[in-house]
This record gives sequence, structure tokens and C-alpha cells, in this order.
Amino acid sequence: MSKICIVLATYNGEKYLPQMLDSLCAQTRKADTIIAVDDGSKDSTLEILESYKDRLPLQITTFEKNCGHRAAFSKCLEIASTQTGDEDFIALADHDDIWLPQKLALLEKAIEEPVDGTKPDLVFGDANVIDGEGNLVEESWRKIENIQEHLSLKALLTGFTNVTGCLVLFRASLLKQVLPIPQGVPVHDQWITLCAAANNGYKAIKEPVIQYRIHGNNAIGQGSSHTWNHRLNVNLQWSTTILATDFYKRLPEDYQKFLQEYIRYLKKRLGKNFVFSYLPWLIKNAKALYPHLHHFYQFVPRILFGVVGVPFATRFMGRK
Repeated sequence: MSKICIVLATYNGEKYLPQMLDSLCAQTRKADTIIAVDDGSKDSTLEILESYKDRLPLQITTFEKNCGHRAAFSKCLEIASTQTGDEDFIALADHDDIWLPQKLALLEKAIEEPVDGTKPDLVFGDANVIDGEGNLVEESWRKIENIQEHLSLKALLTGFTNVTGCLVLFRASLLKQVLPIPQGVPVHDQWITLCAAANNGYKAIKEPVIQYRIHGNNAIGQGSSHTWNHRLNVNLQWSTTILATDFYKRLPEDYQKFLQEYIRYLKKRLGKNFVFSYLPWLIKNAKALYPHLHHFYQFVPRILFGVVGVPFATRFMGRK
């Protein structure tokens, strides 16, 4: 029988961690292993983790100093890779959410159901949204964030993502491609999703699997305070990081050429007032570049704005 390994990153989580761990105890499909990496907490997080070792199959590793969300999960996955086989599954967990009792059972069932004859490498569910006090805010995280159930591989290559790590279950066999997580990857779940999409694919289920907590101290959460200019630079970092990986070498040639052209486009847009020569390319690749749009009248203004460079937009259009 396949095992499920939960990887949990914690940091100063004493306020919410007991509720999270209680929800792991309440799973109808119990985890076989829980690997927790604490990212240098200064509160009672470690003591709380230790207190649950008689109720959960917990293994605890600690960082002496705070290294960040991405580093903690990377360490979790490295440990998991030594304790799981290709037939096993990995679930990602944050310390401040509450898992619904059927989460692991639902996701395990879904990942074993073939899509077009192939079992996916990753599945993800929806979430109820709660506030810092545990009050229900919204029934569907996917609905309020306008999250699509599927994005094309080209869209994922440009930096779009639709998968939140705490909602997923993926095959441990995927760790061979995921690890080591490249330094230029902003968040681990984005990279895991990309690897799954390029391998045996991924799919969404409609059921909520957690209560996703949105509060002022989320490491990664709702919305973004980043400027448009900053997001373009993040996308450039993401795409150039992919270009330097073995993952890129495994992509089909047409995807490699698309990524190369996308990088050239970003660099020119960041440095020039206009990039009119890219208009045909933008039209041809509109569905990958603007996957959140669905109607012709939505595409036209976005494509036209797509030829406007950062220098002009910031100086004359008030874009930041």
C-alpha cells in the first residue's frame, strides 16, 4: 500500500499550530510520516511539535536561524526523498491552516484516477477561507481568487500558477525532477506544479480540502503588494531560472523556443518604450500569455498594452 508523507514547514506558529496538528490527527486517512522543519522559531512552536509526537508520526528538524519559507520546504522534501518510494505520495502543509478530515482520502482517490488514460502526478483541491480567528470568510478560495483549474504548460513557463501548495498531493516519484529546487524559483509549489505539468500532468478536484487561513502574518497569502514592474522582473527571474535547468533540456523543442522568445520579450519590454515587433507573437501566444482572459474584447487591450515598454508606461501612463 502506498504511504503518504506530509511535509510541514513551521515558523513562529504557536498561535495556530495546535489547531493544524489537531486537524492532522482527525484525518480519515492517516498520514504514515510527517516531516516537520522549523525555520528558526523564537516562540513555543518547537515545544508544541514535541507535544504531539505521541499522537502523530512526527519527525522534527530545526534550523538555528530563519532561512525562509522556500528553504524550509526544500529541506522537508530532501528528507522526504530519502524515506519514500516512487509509489508513495507527498502532501504539503503550512502551520496556520486547518485540514478538513477527508483531505488526504479525497486527494489520494483523485490522484489514482486516470485522466485520458494516464494517472496525474499531482492533484489539488479547493479551500474554505477563514480569518485569523477561524471565522469563515468565503466558501471557495478558487472562486474569490479567480483560480483556473488548469493552465497550459506554456502559461506555467511564463510565471502563471494556479496551485497553492497546501492544497496538493503529488507523487513522490516527482521528487527526482523537483530536487534540488533551483535557487531562482520564488516559491516551491510553483516549481512542483511545473514539473508535474511537464511529466504526467496535474488536475483539480472541486471539493474543499482545507480551511485556508488569511491573516496579517501569512508568509505567502492572498493578493500581492508587488508593482507591475516588479512582477515583470519576477517573471524574468523565473523564466531565466528554468532556462538554466535540466528541466529545460527535457522540454520539447517548440516549448524551448517559446521560453527563449518570452525571455527576449521581457528583457526588451523592461528596457524599451515600445516593442511593436512583438505584436504578431503576442497575438499567436495570447492564450498562454493571458490565460485568465476568455473573451476577444478582453484580449485586445491586453495585447495592445503588451507592446508598451516599462519606461514609457511608468513615465506617461502612471504604471509602477
